[in-house]
Amino acid sequence: MLMAYASVAAFFLVAIGFVLGSLLFGKLLRPNNMYAEKVATYECGEAPVGPAWFNFNPRFYIIALIYIIFDVEIAFIYPVAAVFKRWVDQGSGLFALIEIFLFVAILMLGFVYVVVKGDLNWIRAIKGDPRGAQNVSSRSQPRASLAGAGASEAAQSALAGRAALAARAAVAEGGAES
Repeated sequence: MLMAYASVAAFFLVAIGFVLGSLLFGKLLRPNNMYAEKVATYECGEAPVGPAWFNFNPRFYIIALIYIIFDVEIAFIYPVAAVFKRWVDQGSGLFALIEIFLFVAILMLGFVYVVVKGDLNWIRAIKGDPRGAQNVSSRSQPRASLAGAGASEAAQSALAGRAALAARAAVAEGGAES
């Protein structure tokens, strides 16, 4: 009974031996001269910029998921397109066409939902912010119109000075973290 699995066991032993032997042979054959440029982070041939650990904006993931949905749609529609002529000859072409249109309509409904929700807007307005969609960074300079119509030049200058100091402090904090 156990002899029936001998070929499977032999296959696994040969596979493990091949992997370990390749790693050992590579370790013995390759040179081992480490230097700073060799062990630096590789970014497509360019010098790395900034730290390797930082947060991506979640919008990257949302757009990537939407892309994957429509990419998978093509993967599901292609086989139907490949045999559609045969289905038409068999008399079930209209049924397949309606199914494909229904499938695409459901995906388009999801796409319309994402667009209406605003998930594809790269620059969003923050609720309650009088600047609206222009607020892309907390370090942006306030506009003179925010100080109010009756504010004096000195008040506007003081507001701009405080914003510049806050921006410098934020940059200094960001530099200290990395």
